Amino acid sequence: MKIGYARVSTEDQNLALQKHALRAAGCRVIIEDQGISGAAITRPGLADALRRLKKGDALVVWRLDRLGRSLAHLIEIIDSIGKAGAAFASLTESIDTTTAGGRLVFHMMGALAEFERGLIAERTRAGMKAAKRRGKHVGRPPKLTRQQVHHARELIASGKESRGAVAELFSVDVKTLRRALQT
Repeated sequence: MKIGYARVSTEDQNLALQKHALRAAGCRVIIEDQGISGAAITRPGLADALRRLKKGDALVVWRLDRLGRSLAHLIEIIDSIGKAGAAFASLTESIDTTTAGGRLVFHMMGALAEFERGLIAERTRAGMKAAKRRGKHVGRPPKLTRQQVHHARELIASGKESRGAVAELFSVDVKTLRRALQT
């Protein structure tokens, strides 16, 4: 039996394209994970799909990146599928682990996907550094404005209020206030 696995990273994304392709490939059962990153090691739908695999079955995905993000994790999953006596297939990459060629392609595609993610991460870090050099704020917006931080300093320095009271006044955690005061 072919068991399909479909995953999207956010609740806003749609599984329809993947499910259609999996049905067309002959999957009788399609198990989903919606709103779960491929980087997450623990995914309820994937765990369910792997539990259902029996000798002679195949786990089928639309694309390799739907199964996992890191080469090590992908290899671990494929290894567990093989130990169950089942096969793995990825429709987009034409991977079928029942053949030596399919296993080779799987390893090559996984390595290339991991390499691509590494390049994206490097470009993202370089972009963030460049933005910081230009004086742009990178990351979440600060919880406290400059005026609030200045006011908090004055209140604490005057001895009128404790850090805890000032944090409560601005509706932030004491740790958040402490970090803001250090800048």
